[in-house]
Amino acid sequence: MYNFDYTKPTDLSAAVEALGTEGAVAMGGGQTLIPVLKQRLSAPSTLVDLSAIDSMKGIRRMGDMLVIGGGTTHGAVASSADVAAAIPGLTELAAKIGDPQVRNRGTIGGSLANNDPAACYPSAALALGATIETNQREIAADDFFQGLYTTALNEGEVITAVKFPIPTASTYQKFEQPASRFSLTSVFLAKMGDGSVRVGVTGAGADGVFRHAGLEQALSSDFSASAVDGVEVSADGMSNDLHATPAFRANLVKVMTKRAIAALS
Repeated sequence: MYNFDYTKPTDLSAAVEALGTEGAVAMGGGQTLIPVLKQRLSAPSTLVDLSAIDSMKGIRRMGDMLVIGGGTTHGAVASSADVAAAIPGLTELAAKIGDPQVRNRGTIGGSLANNDPAACYPSAALALGATIETNQREIAADDFFQGLYTTALNEGEVITAVKFPIPTASTYQKFEQPASRFSLTSVFLAKMGDGSVRVGVTGAGADGVFRHAGLEQALSSDFSASAVDGVEVSADGMSNDLHATPAFRANLVKVMTKRAIAALS
């Protein structure tokens, strides 16, 4: 690693102040940043550890919304009775991230802010129509993700919480790369209170997480596997790497969507 200063503030205002210094970088659980530092792909002047800010942690139900603090770990989400009761798909998602060590360090805010193209949480944020709260503003999930490792966050902006509308049903179906346990292609499916169906796809898109309008339209009219058969999922725009071809990933989008339907039937 390169030399850098390290600070671990206990309140948000101190963290924001520290992030205002040139070359400062925020760290949630460090599950992505630390490996990047080890490979010398990033050279921050100051590492601002957010893990001691208690106001950014916790899970609470607020009417028809579930609010999860940005500093809440995957493990806390996976084990929360409130999450399981309100949005079971989030329980499934969090429980399938990495291994126990990763789940007990990694945070939802860190995952969303990093926007890895194979991360799990971005698909849930899109499928549920979440709102990302920061120290500056609120951002709709549909406006938040802007391409590979790119989001609407400004420099020094910190995700403090995520607000999820509570659907009538939800599930997360993950086809993982067995070595890394990242998504090769995974689908978060949510049935909303107005009868609409939203489908978030991660791991497949060359430009990162996305919603599939064709599947959403078909399933909102007919929530069945046969409706999926009638939808074309193009290989154009899908990732191509040593793990899978674009055509394979396009097929997996339909396969995982069918698994999601079966899970909710």
